[in-house]
Amino acid sequence: MPFLDTLPVWALALLIFSLRIVDVSLGTCRTIAVVQGRIGTSVLLGFFEVLIWITTVSEVFQRAGGNPWLLLSYAAGFACGNGAGIWLERRLAMGSVILRIVSHDAGDDLADALRQRSPRVLTFEGSDEEHAVTLLYVAARRRQVRRLISAAREVDPDLYYAVDPLRESNWAMAQPVPGPTGWRSVLKKK
Repeated sequence: MPFLDTLPVWALALLIFSLRIVDVSLGTCRTIAVVQGRIGTSVLLGFFEVLIWITTVSEVFQRAGGNPWLLLSYAAGFACGNGAGIWLERRLAMGSVILRIVSHDAGDDLADALRQRSPRVLTFEGSDEEHAVTLLYVAARRRQVRRLISAAREVDPDLYYAVDPLRESNWAMAQPVPGPTGWRSVLKKK
């Protein structure tokens, strides 16, 4: 690109560093989208990820022999991009989860409070070594989890909770991930 030839080395290094952060952040989010079965999102993110990567790496290859700062900015951008991608993915909170809550004393009240915030709350009775407990399963979007936990802690501050990713469900939150097709289905039949 001709306009990049006019940039001073420090500006080009900063540009490479920044583009690399964007590229790797997109790659992190794309990988998570692939794992969650979000085909359209992963295709779009992959397109821009590779477009930025090709632009960046071509500049580094053309000019890196004469300036090691470009190599260092490329590597530093990759390292920082990993952290930025994880931060971005947490902020986007893509996907759905199962929130499991165990309550010793407030199971019914807890279920009522959570049903006001989530359409799907299931309760089960159980016991630990000494007490009866109520186990609640709440299917929710990831971005709702903090609010649900806060609401649950208002009812029962001594509850125990765990959050697990939800890959497939017949609940209307997300489309199920399609099964393997073609040659992948042959390998899965073992």
